[in-house]
Amino acid sequence: MAQILDGKATAKQIRTELKAMVEQLSEKGIVPGLAAVLVGDNPASEIYVSSKAKACGQVGFYSEVIRKPKDISQGELSSLIADLNGRPDIHGILIQDPVPSHLNSLELIMLVNPLKDVDGFHPANIGMMLLGQPSFLACTPLGILELLRRNGISPSGKEVVILGRGNIVGKPLSVLLSQKWKGSNATVTLCHTGTKDIAFHTRRADIVVAAMGKPEFLTGDMISEGCIVVDVGINRVEDSSRKKGYRLTGDAHFESCEKKASYISPVPGGVGPMTIAMLLSNTLKSCKLLNGVQ
Repeated sequence: MAQILDGKATAKQIRTELKAMVEQLSEKGIVPGLAAVLVGDNPASEIYVSSKAKACGQVGFYSEVIRKPKDISQGELSSLIADLNGRPDIHGILIQDPVPSHLNSLELIMLVNPLKDVDGFHPANIGMMLLGQPSFLACTPLGILELLRRNGISPSGKEVVILGRGNIVGKPLSVLLSQKWKGSNATVTLCHTGTKDIAFHTRRADIVVAAMGKPEFLTGDMISEGCIVVDVGINRVEDSSRKKGYRLTGDAHFESCEKKASYISPVPGGVGPMTIAMLLSNTLKSCKLLNGVQ
């Protein structure tokens, strides 16, 4: 049976470390600040933003959730971002996705000061990552690397197969893992909807990262004995036996993969908490940079 990559426990450890650093900064009169902009009334987005605000409180950050109506104009939102860029008490800015369809999400991201882009989505930060000179890295890929590192797992020299080529996880993770860095330096295969035989690739992998957005896509017969499975997906599946009428599942079929894998991340409680922990870490980093603290 696989050992569990406990993202919840690991994220708690990181928050403890961050809290100690924040206390040191507070002695200099500096408090890291994170602003989350929420447009509309998407219930899932509200949950995500609330969880981020709660995490900020746990480590001593100042946090501000700015809620705007779904009919806000591109110009009004652009002005808001400009104001946040200029505020000295705000070191991290995130625009909670998804935004209403009439808004240009990429244009909004590009308006954020790259030094306050704690999501790691700004083209400037993505470009620096590709050059191997990272400033702010996307939180979920960074969280995956940190989860592996803190569990004594090095991808160096290993075959890593990533399922999914999204801009938030798959693409940036493939770049990070292929960099000639300690904790990376892997041989990476990126599979997607155009891949003819995904199982051929996953069966030869030392590490499989499932990030396709397809419930329980990766099954035990698709992986090799002793493989490491990192499950990024989080999906609602109808289940009449549950009180809420649904259950949460990842992109990997946990029961069958757990029997063959050496390590596996659960859903929930795996990659999700690590993503928020890396958001806090990036915000602290931004705070230090903007305040000239080594």
